[in-house]
Amino acid sequence: MDSCLNQTPYSDPGPLDTAGLPRDPRELTRLVRGLVVHRLEGERLGHEIPRDRLHHDGEARYVREILRILRERKDAPLTEPRSYDEQFVGTCRDYSLLLCSLLRATGTPARLRGGYATYFAEGFHDDHWVTEYQRPDGGWRLADAQVSADVYDVPFDPLDVPRDRFVVAGRAWRACRAGEADPGTFGVWADPGLRGLWLVRHNLVLDLAARHGTEPLPWDGWGLAGGPDTPVTADDLALLDTVASTDDPDGLRRLAADPRLAVPREIVSAAPFLGRRTVTLPGR
Repeated sequence: MDSCLNQTPYSDPGPLDTAGLPRDPRELTRLVRGLVVHRLEGERLGHEIPRDRLHHDGEARYVREILRILRERKDAPLTEPRSYDEQFVGTCRDYSLLLCSLLRATGTPARLRGGYATYFAEGFHDDHWVTEYQRPDGGWRLADAQVSADVYDVPFDPLDVPRDRFVVAGRAWRACRAGEADPGTFGVWADPGLRGLWLVRHNLVLDLAARHGTEPLPWDGWGLAGGPDTPVTADDLALLDTVASTDDPDGLRRLAADPRLAVPREIVSAAPFLGRRTVTLPGR
C-alpha cells in the first residue's frame, strides 16, 4: 500500500458514519475493546459464549462483516455500551483489524502487524496480532486493543507496546535464524503442535501481506506461508532473510510481489474450528 490511510478490501468499513466516532487513538482503542470479546475470554469474564459464535464469528474476514454482525446484535451507534452478548466474538486479529479500520477512517495512518507477544505466558512468545499506528510526530507505535481492558494486567501502556514485548515477525525470524532465540518458544501457547520456526516463517509472510493490502486471518496460508511440511529451499530461506531485514518500503513492495510470497486469489484457510478449506479472495 502507498498509504496506511487507504482502506483495503478487508479493513473497509463501508458506509460507516464516522461523525460520532472519536479521533483520538486511545478513545478508539477503548471503543474497539467494547465491541469485541475474545473467543477464549469467556471463563475469564464469567460469560458463556454461544457455541455457534465461537465457530463462526472468527471467520469474518472483512470489517464490513464484523460491523454487520454487530448491527444484528444491537442496532445502535458503535459508541453505545454493549453487553457481551451484543459484541462480536473474535481473536486478536479482529481487534487489530477493526482498530486499524477505524483509525484509517478517522485520519490516523495504521496497519496490522503480525508477531509474538511475551505478555501472555512467561518465557513464551505467543502468536499475536496488534495495530501499528502513526503519531502526529511521524513515529510509529504498537497498540494492543485486546489487552486494553482491566481483565489483563500488563506492565505497559497498551497504546505504546514496547518492541521487546511484542516482537514483530521479522525480528522473531532474525533472532531464531541467528540462534539468539529458541524457535520452540514461538507459537501458540495453548497448542504445542503450533510452535517452531515454520510458524515464524508463516507469520513473516502474513505480516508482509498485511502491510501490502491483504490483512489475513491468522490461519491463512499460501506459498512460503504454508505449514510445517512446506518445502523450503536455501534460496527460499535467503528470500525470507531479506524480507526480515528490509525496512525500505519500496524494497518490501518488490519482495511482496515475489511468487513465493505474493497472495494468490485462492488460498488455504485452516481454521481451528471450521476446518481446512480453499478460499477465493477479492481482486485488488
